[in-house]
Amino acid sequence: MAILLTERRQFLQLASYAAASAASLSLPRSVWSQTDSARRFDINPFALGVASGSPTPDSVVLWTRLIDSNAGFFGTNFDSKAIAVRWEVADDDKFSRIVQSGQHLAVSELAHSVHVEVQNLQPDRWYFYRFMAGDAVSQVGRTRTFPKAGAAVDKLRIAYASCQRWEAGYFSAYKHMQAEKLDAVLFLGDYIYEYPGQVGSLRYPKANSNVGFVISLDDYRSRYAQYKSEQDLQDMHAACPWLMTWDDHEVQNDYANLQAGYSTMADIFSNPKNFAQRRAVAYQAYYEHMPIRASSLTQSLAGLAMGAEMRIYNRVDFGKLATFYMLDNRQYRDTQLCNAPGAAVSGQVNPVNCTSWLDPQRSLLGEAQEIWLRNEFDQSKQGSTTWNVVGQQSLFGQRDNLAGEGQMLWNDGWDGYSAARTRMTYALQKSAVKNPVFLGGDVHENWVGYIKSDYAQTPAAQGSAAMGVEFCGTSISSPSSSTAARTAARLAENPHFVFADAKYRGYGVVEFTPKQLTTTLRGIDDVKQTTTKVATIAQFVVPAGKAVIERI
Repeated sequence: MAILLTERRQFLQLASYAAASAASLSLPRSVWSQTDSARRFDINPFALGVASGSPTPDSVVLWTRLIDSNAGFFGTNFDSKAIAVRWEVADDDKFSRIVQSGQHLAVSELAHSVHVEVQNLQPDRWYFYRFMAGDAVSQVGRTRTFPKAGAAVDKLRIAYASCQRWEAGYFSAYKHMQAEKLDAVLFLGDYIYEYPGQVGSLRYPKANSNVGFVISLDDYRSRYAQYKSEQDLQDMHAACPWLMTWDDHEVQNDYANLQAGYSTMADIFSNPKNFAQRRAVAYQAYYEHMPIRASSLTQSLAGLAMGAEMRIYNRVDFGKLATFYMLDNRQYRDTQLCNAPGAAVSGQVNPVNCTSWLDPQRSLLGEAQEIWLRNEFDQSKQGSTTWNVVGQQSLFGQRDNLAGEGQMLWNDGWDGYSAARTRMTYALQKSAVKNPVFLGGDVHENWVGYIKSDYAQTPAAQGSAAMGVEFCGTSISSPSSSTAARTAARLAENPHFVFADAKYRGYGVVEFTPKQLTTTLRGIDDVKQTTTKVATIAQFVVPAGKAVIERI
């Protein structure tokens, strides 16, 4: 896929801006000369809030983005001038004990986004941070570093969430999540949706593109800004660091690697140019709006429009208590199999009628990520971490959607890549990974169950020992198409799952200790109301050293 030389130069320039500004390093004098450090704002340039992420024992990423909210369209930039942004990190929320400060250059080429990678912090500590530009001051954010690898830790409390469709409901789940006293949030994909507005929606998303789909860089920037205008989401970002991964809607529904996906014919016709270009601008916008490190962008941006990767999978340690493996099962996958002629990319497939279903070469993670993960699993034996948590986008265990004889499996999730799933479970067994826990999203329903090496519908498979547990969460606001009766039928058909619920939107909370984990499923009464109650749907305990799920 060819790219113009001038376009490549632009990407290289963006990469240099991202690398230099993230660490407050030297940028070309010509860039600094264009700054407007004394600017006076008649609006709040920090209207999208603040965020932190990518925590380590001595570092964290601080994020914000400056926008001109007077422009009447979400995500509209200021003029082309770079804006000098000051930042402070303190021990207290009054900033009487500042531990670090500096200056960052927000450039229009990166949508005036700010990514500060603060170094040399103390491990296992909470901090407060804020940004300043001209006479404007951001809201105060709270973040933390993680304990050193191997450090003894008594407790870790996280929430996991995914799938927040703006037009389908308010993000009121985050209002309740703020009361959970969390150390971190795991966001597992579909931070935005790329769809146009639909008649009957609760509210109407904006896009410039001719049929309303998010296509261009400005479209993606605007859509992120619109989502981030939600106060409950802003406040949750400001409460603690987030660990991030994406799924398909950050680019296009059901896309696979460099293969376009689609939901309607209008989606296809809205983007006549090559898909690699659309993916490139979507990836850039993702970086501009997420608290992730510049290295994820700078290692690849020069070739994004040619299909180069933007690496977001990584490992994060929380002392001796937990290790997180944050995966990317969208960017590197093989194309979905055996769709009906003229149908959308994803769908239900009878494996008997799909000769390639068991192809051992097919991958969901891609070869490089699979090798990396196997190596990480091997290293886990040396570290003896109590809990090994795989944060990934979808339901891991097989879910047969056909009652009785035969099968109907979803080809866009792990079911459609069964050989890759088998390699995953084999790697867990071979490396003797302690206490594997899979956290997922995507399906807009809560599913709780066991990880097994064999999901066949045979007595031997159903009676095989579990090697770990899985908690796949519901959505923040995206609707489920299932009914209570259908969910109950699916649960009965798949005995390796012990619980399922499609009624509630919400999130999950997991508390890890050296002795056990406790998972609490929270459900929101009505996402179409800004003020709504939260309820505990179900609660489960898993003892350390035993793949046993106990409902409490």
